Amino acid sequence: MSDPTILLVFLAAAITAIATGLGALPLAAMRNVTPRALSYGNAAAAGLMLAATFSLIGEGFAFSGLRTLTGVLLGLGGIWVAKRLLAGNDSGDIANVNKADGLKILLIMGVMTVHSAAEGVGVGVAYGSGRELGDFITIAIALHNVPEGLAIALIMVPRGASVRKAAWWAILSSAPQPVLAVPAFLFVLSFAPFLPIGLGLAAGAMLWMIFSELLPEARDGVDPATTGVIVTLSFALMMGLTLVIG
Repeated sequence: MSDPTILLVFLAAAITAIATGLGALPLAAMRNVTPRALSYGNAAAAGLMLAATFSLIGEGFAFSGLRTLTGVLLGLGGIWVAKRLLAGNDSGDIANVNKADGLKILLIMGVMTVHSAAEGVGVGVAYGSGRELGDFITIAIALHNVPEGLAIALIMVPRGASVRKAAWWAILSSAPQPVLAVPAFLFVLSFAPFLPIGLGLAAGAMLWMIFSELLPEARDGVDPATTGVIVTLSFALMMGLTLVIG
């Protein structure tokens, strides 16, 4: 097997980003969006993001528990500040939805973009350790990104965005992956210490988003027991995928 090159690292990370957009495809069959369907979408997105958070923290602890926890606190602080700043901004409209829903989509996009940045560094660091590990991490992240794209689509499509726009926004959220993978590959020793911080930062922002935004809205349209079932099934599905590709 040949040694990894800059072009290979960039293309591999680009593939992981494109895979995120595939998550929107299952929603192409969606026609009428009822309040109950919106609640189901919020609950499913919460479960998928909760599983992603669990994986991020686990990966971060493998490098450094302290730096990962530091990242979690930074992520919490960052998403809280972003929420306050965006709430006071009249430009919350996005993807042809109203301001309140546009604000939620912007927050989700910000969280997932931070998450993607950490994954991009992970791809570059992996290739810095060899072609075999880099290929494996690329495949794992690409498969992992599909349900993450679904989580984004579950927020956007029920609120009025088209599936095509949701797919493009999902891919855009993963744009940092090819951008950061190459410098991380070239300067693996410099980037590696920041990886657990980035993983923790994304996890902290996701946790806030799940419990502050997604779950309260999910419970508006369905009873708590049903919400719990959907969250748990989504979590199990995502963790099952992680187990298969791990």
